Amino acid sequence: MSVILQISDTHFGTEQPQVVEALVALAAQQHPDVVVLSGDITQRALSSQFRVAETFIRRLGAPVVAVPGNHDIALFDLWSRLTRPYARYTRVFGANLEPVYASPDLLVVGVNTTRAWRHKKGEVSPAQIDHVAHLLSTARPQQLRLVVVHQPIAVLEAKEHAKLLRGHHAALRAWAAAGADLVLGGHIHLPYTLAMHGLARRLWVVQAGTAFSSRTRPAVPNSVNILRWGGALGVRAPSGSASEEYCLIEQWDFAEQDQAFIRATVTPVQPERP
Repeated sequence: MSVILQISDTHFGTEQPQVVEALVALAAQQHPDVVVLSGDITQRALSSQFRVAETFIRRLGAPVVAVPGNHDIALFDLWSRLTRPYARYTRVFGANLEPVYASPDLLVVGVNTTRAWRHKKGEVSPAQIDHVAHLLSTARPQQLRLVVVHQPIAVLEAKEHAKLLRGHHAALRAWAAAGADLVLGGHIHLPYTLAMHGLARRLWVVQAGTAFSSRTRPAVPNSVNILRWGGALGVRAPSGSASEEYCLIEQWDFAEQDQAFIRATVTPVQPERP
């Protein structure tokens, strides 16, 4: 079984130390095979904030697939924003802004949806859509196929529509047809799992909340996602189903009374296979 830990919107510079320690303890307990950081790793893209982020990820003890968020580009340093927008980010996470992680049963494809000339709005270009679709089309049948973006590719409520990724319709159509199972994102600090229908094949959008920033939404605690794929998951396929393979999507919320992350929900999803 493979375990993926999705962490988003850490906003280093606004982190709560007790929640950071609880998340490090959760990672030590769960032993993820890979950690996904879906953007907004820092609050203001300061070198000091990236240094703290670097120390944090080293404590997780697993490979990291990271994509930048809009907060990971300097906002007030206009010269850096226009000439070297990702210089501080790449010192920690490397020059590849769209990393790929592959194992026998996982394919994780990162997509840079930030643009230096935009403040918050994300975008995915036709060239990026085609590139990701090509990578997905090369996946092996046993691999769970995940795409990682920052801004959401689908939202639950109409009031969040303005925060959608530009190009989301085309991306969903192309990536579903190419075999994507899950699209992971962040940005809006609101966790949910949403099944997308009406495509070439069904896929799920998995959004993460803010992992440990103080910038939480009202009544929405800090949270992360843990995904489990392969092996004996203890989940039965529905009667008449052709496949026994499920991915478990677990939302883990920080509980103040326990000073720990506690599993709050479990959503089993069944990727479509030919």
